[in-house]
Amino acid sequence: MATTEVSPMDQNPTPPKQPSFQQHYPPDFPRKVFAETIATYLLVFVTCGSAAICSVDEHKISRLGASVAGGLIVTVMIYAVGHVSGAHMNPAVTLAFAAVRHFPWKQVPFYGAAQLTGAISASFTLRVLLHPIKHAGTTSPSGSDLQAVIMEIVVTFSMMFITSAVATDTKATNIRWINEPSKEHRASNSQW
Repeated sequence: MATTEVSPMDQNPTPPKQPSFQQHYPPDFPRKVFAETIATYLLVFVTCGSAAICSVDEHKISRLGASVAGGLIVTVMIYAVGHVSGAHMNPAVTLAFAAVRHFPWKQVPFYGAAQLTGAISASFTLRVLLHPIKHAGTTSPSGSDLQAVIMEIVVTFSMMFITSAVATDTKATNIRWINEPSKEHRASNSQW
């Protein structure tokens, strides 16, 4: 008589464990969302505010100054809150990170809401502070709608490609010395 062997899986079929709430939303998650709100607020406040002031009087802020202000505030926010929230400051960045599996999809709506809250709050703040300036921080259309859409696609793709490559590429060892300087690199810098 043949006996059939029963595998351990057949004896006690347990469903796979589902990730817990704590795994999707760790205890410091509200802190991350708040940091993202503040970073986005300051990004919009500085970039749109400097552009609005520049459009009225280039003696206060030059076009170059307004452009540099945008880059500087991004850099400052990355250093200030990058270790807390990742400093996405843009829903497109959050979506790109989620698409390449470097950010949990379940947290995307919260980050998006935080970014929108920060951006809208900064816009209202600028409206109050720069009341006499009409169209504060807006662009003046200079091409067709199709040109605007194509330009937006190209610029957004470029930003996402570079951000994804720089921030999420685990094989990029050539720039590891920035975060983890080797002994040789430290020694060469100490000679100065």
